[in-house]
Amino acid sequence: MKKNIAEIIGTFILVFFGCGAAVFMGDSIGWLGISFAFGLSIVAAAYSIGAISGAHLNPAVSLGMVTAGRMSVPEFVGYAISQTIGAVLATLVILVIASGKADYSVATNGLGANGYGPGYNNEYSMMSALVFEFVATFIFVTVILGATQKASPAAMAGLAIGLTLAAIHMVGIAITGVSVNPARSIGPALFSGSAALGQLWLFIVAPLAGGALAGVVFAMGATAADAD
Repeated sequence: MKKNIAEIIGTFILVFFGCGAAVFMGDSIGWLGISFAFGLSIVAAAYSIGAISGAHLNPAVSLGMVTAGRMSVPEFVGYAISQTIGAVLATLVILVIASGKADYSVATNGLGANGYGPGYNNEYSMMSALVFEFVATFIFVTVILGATQKASPAAMAGLAIGLTLAAIHMVGIAITGVSVNPARSIGPALFSGSAALGQLWLFIVAPLAGGALAGVVFAMGATAADAD
């Protein structure tokens, strides 16, 4: 239960900082600023609750841990539920705060939901979104598995992971707004209307597939240090 509570809090931090930056400060800090907000949120969570739960904050990461042989399936289910709860709670808080602005509306200003196609950011296709989310999640989970293995310096893991997420956002905000995390996508989509909900499947399937593959590759030894 302690680990599950930590995952709720950690995922709350991720979504509140990242999506909050997009909603409240997007016009001022731009996509680069939003990228760093997501990255720094990982650093904050990693060094605060990482010692309790590992600070997965992401069902794709947890699934990668399963396929890498570091986590059981029942643990994964508990983590995924907790992560989704944290993301939904953070989105609700963002919505409550944003609603205090006279000209705010979800339809116009959004909640940081992911998407693709006509009307979303640079209007990339579904295939572009699918490929990006799969590849980016594979890279992200590969970095996490590598940075947290026994042979790696533990003190640097949170920084490496956070900077990687920031870099992924710098590449992909124009494409999908960057998910690489089903929980992060579910939270905003639940309150953003039918378009976001209709596209949500991609931001669940692609990250889970990318994370699972990263775990398999790690378990095969291709990305794992011999000393692990």
